[in-house]
Amino acid sequence: MSLARTTRLARCPRLATNRPPSLARPFSAAAPPRTRSSGHARRLVAAGLLSSTVAGVSLYAYKNGSVVYADAEKVGQEGKGSVSQVPLPPLSELVRTYVVYTLCSVPFIVDWSPTILATLMAIPGVKQITEAVVRVTFFDQFVGGDQAEDVIPVLERLRAENKGALFVYSVEVDESEASGAGKLSSSETSSAHKQIVQENLHCIDVAADFEDRHASGPGKGTWVAIKLSAMVPDSDSMRRLSKFLVDNRPRGNPYVPFPGCPQPSDLDVLASGTANETLTAADVAALRELREDLAVICERAQARGIRIAVDAEHSWYQPAIDAFTLDMMRKFNKLPKPQKSSWFGSPKPVEAPSGALQPLIYNTYQGYLRRTPEYLAESIAAARAEGYALGVKLVRGAYHPHEMEIHRAASASRAALTESSPRSGTHDLSISPDNMPPVWLTKDETDTCYESSVRLLISLVREDVEACKRTGSPPSIGAMFGTHNWGSANLIVDELVKQGLAKDEGDGKVSISDEAMQRVSVAQLYGMSDELTNHLVERARASAPFVLKYLPYGNLAEVMPYLSRRAIENKSVLGNGGAALERKRAASAIWARLFG
Repeated sequence: MSLARTTRLARCPRLATNRPPSLARPFSAAAPPRTRSSGHARRLVAAGLLSSTVAGVSLYAYKNGSVVYADAEKVGQEGKGSVSQVPLPPLSELVRTYVVYTLCSVPFIVDWSPTILATLMAIPGVKQITEAVVRVTFFDQFVGGDQAEDVIPVLERLRAENKGALFVYSVEVDESEASGAGKLSSSETSSAHKQIVQENLHCIDVAADFEDRHASGPGKGTWVAIKLSAMVPDSDSMRRLSKFLVDNRPRGNPYVPFPGCPQPSDLDVLASGTANETLTAADVAALRELREDLAVICERAQARGIRIAVDAEHSWYQPAIDAFTLDMMRKFNKLPKPQKSSWFGSPKPVEAPSGALQPLIYNTYQGYLRRTPEYLAESIAAARAEGYALGVKLVRGAYHPHEMEIHRAASASRAALTESSPRSGTHDLSISPDNMPPVWLTKDETDTCYESSVRLLISLVREDVEACKRTGSPPSIGAMFGTHNWGSANLIVDELVKQGLAKDEGDGKVSISDEAMQRVSVAQLYGMSDELTNHLVERARASAPFVLKYLPYGNLAEVMPYLSRRAIENKSVLGNGGAALERKRAASAIWARLFG
């Protein structure tokens, strides 16, 4: 979802400098100065944006259509809670927020943003103005900085407000590449994907150095998220592995709908190093290398005490992502074996290794996928049977329109399959064997799935806290709840109170126990839903950050795909007029800042 035919190296000019891994910058190293637009350019940009915004709002009305807005509020639900006491941001930030969410309220601009950007970036002279506009609007709103060190002031500000961060180097696959356009040369891909691996290691070090200075209480407030499709030379290798797994996994009982449920044997296909009917020799080599790189990343995270969250992606990558994540969990989330009882009395309590952080690896579960109830149940059972800690990052999901579009196209192609048209019945991206789409058809189904998963996970956390008190073992389950939905956010806090993991202090405030803090957190995207984030920080009192912001970084060319997707996903996260509400909140804050 970015500029068409933009290569990964073109998106990663900083990576192309070939910084040797051994020369990764320490925490104390000064970051290179960030390029900033001149004051004159900024005034031109602001004037142009505001005038185009006013014109756009007058020409286009926001209509919901038939799209399922996965994380949107039910009408009248948003904003329930006390007024935030967090100081207002600077006026410049409020104006930027107002402009960004005004643009996000205009469907035409959002839907056509990738095409608009591709066109403008191809015109000499206009390209520089476009980059300046994007930088002072969407980049500054949703991205923490160009380089990892640039984000440290943002981390400091968040920590001062008792907020943590899910830190991520936000280079992701371009779907034009995934569908065959703009393929890279072997030398380009070989250089780019390995340097992305190195940057993820650097990200862990920066996060750990920050935590070494600031960590307090039972948990660490800075995590690192990784995106697997960016760490292979060709993201289509992940799609082909997913297809191989879907075609060859045994059908379980109960059946788990597509994308299915990972098995410990999934990566056995890589052991021989040979091609098969689905995977090329190059695929197998790249995927074996990815497995090795992930082991290095997890070892670094384990040594530095930083949790890793593996991001979910489109369903045609997800079986492969789940397979690699399960592989990492089974190695790095392994729990010490309980000692057996003897003739001489009860067993000695299990002692966790000094400094061990469990769960270390978290996989992302998407509430809008039809598989989630069965998949979550199977994951819990497998973790218990094999003795590893289960890390769950639960989100609703934000690819619903695209998933439905691809499924419809694949279904139409299958229906057109004839003997005279042997190439019919296929689709470049879809690999699902199911007749139903992989996502729920209605928002109510997604809400029910998400909220039932919340209740299940928090009840399991309570059971785990009780078991660990008896045995002295480390946590065997952890849950991060990603949500922009006020009802779901309050449900999480209410369930912690109901399960005895938090104490009601009256006036809507609760204090969260240290045991719960080791296992439960809530997250929202940086630059979005700040009112909800502040509400949770004030309502849920804790000794360490309970609420985190998903905080990406990368210079402008690198994160352009993320920014394009962010604009489109805002329609899912902020559907039913949510973007307009964010704009109104910013306008009210501007008025309060100017006139008190």
